[in-house]
Amino acid sequence: MISLDDIEDMTCLTRDEIDALAEHEHVPDLTAALMGEYLMHQPKGPQAVQQMICEDIRAALHADDVPHAKALFATLRRYVDA
Repeated sequence: MISLDDIEDMTCLTRDEIDALAEHEHVPDLTAALMGEYLMHQPKGPQAVQQMICEDIRAALHADDVPHAKALFATLRRYVDA
């Protein structure tokens, strides 16, 4: 059986990025990993992933979940630096 770790190894996304996409789209991690990998190979797809993470940060701040917003911000920084 293929695990999420196996799927992560097949994509260009990290586990944190996959988790952020899953949170944003309200889908399971596996679906988010496949969607993220697809987006990364589309025109403006990487920008769409970045926008989703930014929207997750905004939602966390609106919910007064500062620790989660900080974790998402760290994910965004690693994503942009890659």
